[in-house]
Amino acid sequence: MLAYAGGDSAAFSELYGRHRARLFHYLLGQLRDRPLAEELFQDIWQKVIHARSGWTPEAAFSTWLFRIAHNRLNDHWRAARHRPPAPADADERTARLADTCTPELLAEEQAQRRQLRQALAELPMEQQEVVLLRLEQELSLEEIAQITGVGRETVKSRLRYAMDKLRARLNE
Repeated sequence: MLAYAGGDSAAFSELYGRHRARLFHYLLGQLRDRPLAEELFQDIWQKVIHARSGWTPEAAFSTWLFRIAHNRLNDHWRAARHRPPAPADADERTARLADTCTPELLAEEQAQRRQLRQALAELPMEQQEVVLLRLEQELSLEEIAQITGVGRETVKSRLRYAMDKLRARLNE
């Protein structure tokens, strides 16, 4: 990012290449709406472009990027005042995924994924976010704390409560 802030446009391509998949997956996991995730994804990268001259390395670039994403999601939820439901064709999309397993194993995995998605959707938004950032994005508790703007212990607590709720829900 320092190179990009200094005028090296090729550095942006490197940053984008390193972080685009993780960022998009995070947004898609939060929004469950591909077109909306794509829109917010573009907004976030525009913010990175516009903020380049003022960027200082106070945190890792990925932490800063996910903080921008977190703030953009908060703006979206405030504006929408609700969390959209999963797409109507979510089960069909899952069914179309290629898998080399037997039909029985595929059906079992689909049921487990559906159950996990439903269990995640039942968590409070703050807990969903820390679970996705920790497990899918593999961020540290400190990075999640910086992104979400809460203390490390709060992140740890949210993660613990979320995991307890998920375990209980999935063992029903």
